[in-house]
Amino acid sequence: MSEPGPPRPPAGSSRYTWVVGVAAVLALAYITLNTIGTDAPGSRGVPKGERLPPFAVPLALSNLEGDAQVDPAKACRVRGPRVLNSCQLAERGPVAVAFFATKSDRCERQIDVLERVRRRFPGIGFAAVSVRGDRGEVRRQARRRGWGMPVGYDHDGAVSNAYAVAICPTITFAGRDGKVVSTSFSLLGEAALAKRLEAIR
Repeated sequence: MSEPGPPRPPAGSSRYTWVVGVAAVLALAYITLNTIGTDAPGSRGVPKGERLPPFAVPLALSNLEGDAQVDPAKACRVRGPRVLNSCQLAERGPVAVAFFATKSDRCERQIDVLERVRRRFPGIGFAAVSVRGDRGEVRRQARRRGWGMPVGYDHDGAVSNAYAVAICPTITFAGRDGKVVSTSFSLLGEAALAKRLEAIR
């Protein structure tokens, strides 16, 4: 069976106009594919091999108010039962820190998956950080979905800026030395997430 020939120009149009139109469509398709396949500068996360940027934020379920502390000279010293402190989390071993936004089903589903899988990795410290948004909504979702890991509230977005979070969900994985091993920018299922966690265990 012979292959069909190239599409014919629409009636009433010149061959030149048709060729230019097809070229424009192909160029747009190339740009689109290239954009999808390339991380935007702001969505690269913390570079592999760098230490986790220190931070301290109020736990979403606590009554502590205030912005994040991201000053490297101060953040590690801000501790307490109402605080999520990245330095304290990393002292126990490898770390997985997930960033999410409320009212985003995709983001909240990633925290659900993280919550289910984390029980199989007791040696890893897990935390979720809500980026801005309504704190009341964060509390409602954490309680309704049964998130047992610490959930921090990044009121002013300082932590997400320090971690170069531009898309949701984002998960930063660090090893025992506190250095970043990888960052995920897509919704991971249980198997894919477990593979990432095995790499830092």
